[in-house]
This record gives sequence, C-alpha cells and structure tokens, in this order.
Amino acid sequence: MKNISQISRISLRDQVYQQLKQAVIHLELAPGEKISDKLLAEQFGVSRTPVREALKRLEDEGLVISSPGSETKVSLIDIEQAKHAFTVVASLNALAARLAMPFLTEAHCDELVSINQAFEKAILDENKYEAIKKDDQFHAVLLHASNNPEIEMSLERLLPKIRRLELLKFNKLDGLSSIRQHNEIIDSIRNGNHQELIKLVEENWLSLASYLTKEET
Repeated sequence: MKNISQISRISLRDQVYQQLKQAVIHLELAPGEKISDKLLAEQFGVSRTPVREALKRLEDEGLVISSPGSETKVSLIDIEQAKHAFTVVASLNALAARLAMPFLTEAHCDELVSINQAFEKAILDENKYEAIKKDDQFHAVLLHASNNPEIEMSLERLLPKIRRLELLKFNKLDGLSSIRQHNEIIDSIRNGNHQELIKLVEENWLSLASYLTKEET
C-alpha cells in the first residue's frame, strides 16, 4: 500500500484505524483486495493487535469484510447501500441548513464563495481528491453553523459508504453542475430564502446520488 509509514505509539489503534480508513476510501486498498494484518503491522511498524482492532472497526462500518478461517478483504462498493446512504446524507444536510438559518451571515456567504472558487479550480484541474475536500468544506460551513454535533457524527459514519463511489466515478461535468448548485445555495442565503436553501442543499446531494448510482449502459 502506498504512502504507509511508521507511526508513533500514541493512540496506536486510532492512528492505524484512520490511516487504513483513508487508504480504503481513497481506493489505495482496492475493493475486493485481500488484507494481511501481519503485513500491515510490519508496514506500520506496530504489533498486530492495533491493526486487528482497526480492521474490526472498519468491518463494523462495512468497509472491510471477514469470515472465520478466511482472509480479510476490502468490501466491494455496494450501489444499493450507497443509494440508501445518500438519502440520509441529503436529509441530514438539509436539516443542518434549516438549523443554521438563524446564524448565517454575510461572512458565511463570503466563506462559501471562496470555497466554491477553490472547488471550481479543483474540478477544472480534474483533481478529484481536492474537489471532494473542497465540497466537504463547503457543506461543513452550514454543518458548523447548525451547532448540532449529532448531525456531524452521523455524517462521519455515512460518508465513507459513498466516498469510494465519488472517487471511482469522478466526472468534470457533474462537478461543474455542482458548482452552479453551490452558487444557488449562496444566493438563497443572501436573499434570506430559507425554504429554498433547504431544498437546494438536499437537491445538491440527491443530484450527485442520481449520477453516481446510475446504472452503466
């Protein structure tokens, strides 16, 4: 696995978990790839215990699968699971937008504009990792303004179920559509059109879901 390095012995379990999770989400560990806790422990420079604990957490999240007497593997990308996850992600972001309304200011709009410009640059550069990062930052502005950590924790559990699909099917044209939707979200905040804001945020996620879960022909 690329970009694996030895880590410090502070919170080994959490550090191994985070690095493995990122490797799975970023497709460095490919869907269906076999995983050896022994080899991973050697790469990390740790014992097998924190690796096994990390793999168990990833299994609980559906990112790896294992069965008694067989090797652990990275789970395949499940389109149906992604569809279900997207529905909840869209609803949670819409809820965050509703809760954020009383706290949104012109400063938030300026921040959203700046992020969306960086998002557009990443899309045009076809830098999918940076584009997804900026898209996350865009929605995080509303999430943080909602002042509801439960929504953020729920999304942290759900987003890995769709992130691999985003990276696998990254498309510049779909990204450009999202830029336009982001601008409409900013306009709705500036205009104080709260119902439109909720609708636009939800539609932004559902349109992405429609593209990513569309059957190939």
